[in-house]
Amino acid sequence: MAGMFDRLGVRPVLNAAGTLTRLSGGPIRPEAVEAMAEAAALCVDMAELQAAASRRIAAVTGAEAGYVTPGASSALLLGAAAMIAGLSTARMARMPQTGDAPAEVVVARSHRNSYDVALRTAGARLVEVGLPDRVSGAGVRDAEPHEYADAIGPMTAGILFVAREGALPSLPEVAAVAQAAGVPVLVDAAAELPPAANLRRFVAEGADLVCFSGGKAIGGPPASGFLAGRADLVMSAALQHLDLDVVADLWRPPASLVDRARLAGPPRHGVGRACKIGKEQVAGFLAALDAFVAEGDAPRHARWRAAVEEIAGGLSGVCGRVELGACGDVEAVPKLALHLPGGAQAARALILALDEGRPRVAVEQGAYRAGTVVFNPVCLGPGEPWRVAEATRAAMAELAA
Repeated sequence: MAGMFDRLGVRPVLNAAGTLTRLSGGPIRPEAVEAMAEAAALCVDMAELQAAASRRIAAVTGAEAGYVTPGASSALLLGAAAMIAGLSTARMARMPQTGDAPAEVVVARSHRNSYDVALRTAGARLVEVGLPDRVSGAGVRDAEPHEYADAIGPMTAGILFVAREGALPSLPEVAAVAQAAGVPVLVDAAAELPPAANLRRFVAEGADLVCFSGGKAIGGPPASGFLAGRADLVMSAALQHLDLDVVADLWRPPASLVDRARLAGPPRHGVGRACKIGKEQVAGFLAALDAFVAEGDAPRHARWRAAVEEIAGGLSGVCGRVELGACGDVEAVPKLALHLPGGAQAARALILALDEGRPRVAVEQGAYRAGTVVFNPVCLGPGEPWRVAEATRAAMAELAA
């Protein structure tokens, strides 16, 4: 593969930054690559393939149904479209214009982020609640359940909950408010794996739809993600995503995915039609999902820990303090932090030197203002941790000179 990139004038990256889309995501599991190659040589009915995927996702997550998407962001878009349109083909035809249909999605201010543009693309109007005082350092409070309840009205389509450690109020509290009001909860859990238990956690805690990435810890194609949740909402998402350039009298979608009897006829191409996914991505994702579940958290953690320990060994004696984090928690990703005595200026210089080097090395950048460079092992293959350490030592020596 490096030869191909060389011919294109593109530098391969030793990725110690993690499963970032701008760095082409994570490595694809061998099982997924094999499944993608097999799928590439065949043709299938995509609705039938998605119906099979739905059954597998349901078995793994405990949800009623599932759907494979080209990434977690498209899962958010399709999830929002499902909450707004339901099974109304008239509403589907108008999307992203929502007319007089309920299209407000309630969200805590502390849950707002760049990815909620996916909901707005589907036509959702976000209604913020709460003040994130604990995030801004102005106090200890965040959004509270009664504020969600107060914001729900006749134009509410659903609630967005962004899963993360320490999110307040908790998902069960938010789900209880939503259930009392009769509106669904869409959970953004794109990067909430590991642990594998999270595949079931959010549905069990009351989510109506959950979005995950398939190209991060799962090890599927970078352009894969999935929805898991209520069958009617998954059906709506499917109807707004599938190619429906069909003859109505001859349209026979799989009943387990689309209940034809609940529709007057097939809707037009939906707002999610631009989120096209190929049979290769679906097949690769399903193979990776099975492998992720089979591997287990402890062996996966041990593999990643061995990688960061190898980097730490290679950086022994450098000018800086090396710290290994989360190495005792099998449900977390172990990382290595290099704290530089030169502070932010030194960290910035090292990150840029690694990015411009040969080999090109990418690291996490979020802590550089504290003078820290963080190495993430998730995307590193055999032999690469030592190469990362060597490149880092060489860059530091060159900068010191």
